[in-house]
Amino acid sequence: MSHLDSYRRQATAGAPPIPELNAPWEARVARPDGYDLHLVHRWNQAPHVAAFWRQAWTLPRWEDELRGQLGGDDVRPVVVGWHGRPVIYAEVYRAARDVVAGCYRARPHDLGLRLAVGELAMTDQGLVRALLPHLADALFEADPHCTRIVMEPDVRNTRAIRSFEAGGFVIADEIMLPNKVALLMVCKR
Repeated sequence: MSHLDSYRRQATAGAPPIPELNAPWEARVARPDGYDLHLVHRWNQAPHVAAFWRQAWTLPRWEDELRGQLGGDDVRPVVVGWHGRPVIYAEVYRAARDVVAGCYRARPHDLGLRLAVGELAMTDQGLVRALLPHLADALFEADPHCTRIVMEPDVRNTRAIRSFEAGGFVIADEIMLPNKVALLMVCKR
């Protein structure tokens, strides 16, 4: 029996998992109120994030977005901390239920990952390249049926692409998404 036989029996996948990370990293669900809501909103207003995420939305729209993500089974909003300080906003999603599935042969348990370092002062510190191997391992461990994690950075975001490559992701293709030309990047189990 191959690992794909096990995968085929799991033709539907539940909500994406929240990764359990070891120190100095931590990950938790981003709450749709209070500190988390204001943090996610502020980070997405920052020019270095807004330029590529295009989600410099109002606070009420972010509240609705986070509530919607937590109310469904497609996406989990996550705040990643480093040494006790929140530094990264992430979205862990089921790639087969996302627009990216129209660009490659997504399997039900494939996970997608979007990352943004919120504070400009924390960019270019090697955080993403240091985090990604731990995060990928934690996601694979949390979902034993997942065989691939994908990312889809904007082709213009060369800083992120270099970090994702250094963190273990490989460029698979250039793809067209509704709001950007992106690189499909893959990390296999």
